[in-house]
Amino acid sequence: MEIEMLRARGQFEAALGIVRELRAAGHEAYFAGGCVRDLLLRREPVDYDVATSATPDVVLGLFRRTFAVGAHFGVVLVATTYTGAGPSGEDGKEAREDVLTEVATFRTDGSYSDGRHPDAVRYTKSAEEDVQRRDFTINGLLLDPVRLTDAADPLSSVDSNTLRTAVLDFVGGVADLERGVVRAIGEPRRRFEEDQLRLLRAVRFAARFGFELEPGTAAAMQALAARIAAVSRERVRDELTKMLTEGQARRAFELLDATGLLAAVLPEVARMKGVEQPAQFHPEGDVWTHTLMLLEQLEAGAPLTLAWGALLHDVGKPPTFRLAPDRIRFDGHVEVGVAIGAEICRRFRFSNDETRQILELIENHMRFGDAQRMKDSTLKRFFRLQEFDQHLALHRMDCLAAHGNLDNWEFVRQRYSATPQEVMRPKPLITGRELIAAGYVPGARFKEMLRAAEDAQLEGTIATADEAMALVRDRFGSA
Repeated sequence: MEIEMLRARGQFEAALGIVRELRAAGHEAYFAGGCVRDLLLRREPVDYDVATSATPDVVLGLFRRTFAVGAHFGVVLVATTYTGAGPSGEDGKEAREDVLTEVATFRTDGSYSDGRHPDAVRYTKSAEEDVQRRDFTINGLLLDPVRLTDAADPLSSVDSNTLRTAVLDFVGGVADLERGVVRAIGEPRRRFEEDQLRLLRAVRFAARFGFELEPGTAAAMQALAARIAAVSRERVRDELTKMLTEGQARRAFELLDATGLLAAVLPEVARMKGVEQPAQFHPEGDVWTHTLMLLEQLEAGAPLTLAWGALLHDVGKPPTFRLAPDRIRFDGHVEVGVAIGAEICRRFRFSNDETRQILELIENHMRFGDAQRMKDSTLKRFFRLQEFDQHLALHRMDCLAAHGNLDNWEFVRQRYSATPQEVMRPKPLITGRELIAAGYVPGARFKEMLRAAEDAQLEGTIATADEAMALVRDRFGSA
């Protein structure tokens, strides 16, 4: 059994076991939230959450391995180990997978003075009351999993009608799933004021599933868009990253724009709208249209850095727009874009490695235009950029979202594929140690000398240490 299959099955079995044990102890218990939505949409749930009438102290006492990470909000993590039904490795042992299941007590919430957490919660025995405090109708569904246990796989083997008979729907979530609508539960403005991150979550769900925003929900989002500034930048970053990497990035950013959220979270990207480009290179239209066409090409699971690089690669164009006598120009847009990208990465607290890669994608996205004229040494150094496949991917998307000419991409792709790493990064023929041994005094010129020797080595004009030293003496003089 493959580990991915084990994990999915293990999560279901773990949650089902928790439901059964809670019910055996006299409590109500159901699957809740996103897993129910995904099952009804015939998607594999990422995880399974349980909602129960049992209070946190009861849950903590009922299960052996628990973590009271959110017990003051009624949430306990229950740890179980799932054992697969067959050998998983060369040793023939059964595959085992640890699973954490979130178990939340039915509750109603008080006010949310911080726009994130309820100031107080009140536990309730009513599943219907619990659902009313959740965010969207499609996430407010409960499911009785015991009815599904005759099937080998709850996602692929249970028909839709059987699934529906096991669902408890107090908010019209099933109908909204069928209509393809994201609707806030109850009064939309209140739902968003409770937790402003829901503004972005509504966009993400609508984009991910190809749904529409219910008009009242969309109106509340537009009215409260500026409130997103109160949400931590890390949480905003994570939501935006999910939008960019779930396979529906264009739709997500169109909805961000339509709801006013784009200007609130990424004003630098919002400024792309209406910035014209030279038609001979960009027949598709303005910078915003071009960027949307790149985002449309991002596949589900795209690397975070590639996705953000695609979004920000032309972020320097709006401030450098210039209508010259011959055509529209964006002089220095790459350098300006790197500076703006660095500020965005800092603002959203990307890691140093993530920031470096995103900025390198912005910095180098125009270099492909010179690739066929580059010296071998320059081209090989270009290939040394970390995650060079991402640079290739970005350039391809950039071309397809504009003129459509992939000649430079094809040239670079073929040369990169045909160049072994040892040719890209050959062992240096000489180092500073050899220069010192030859009588040269260490200093700033060492870097120039070694660079000249490496250039010649990469060009293939020298191949030995003696030839490298001869080149240094010829170009820089004897020691």
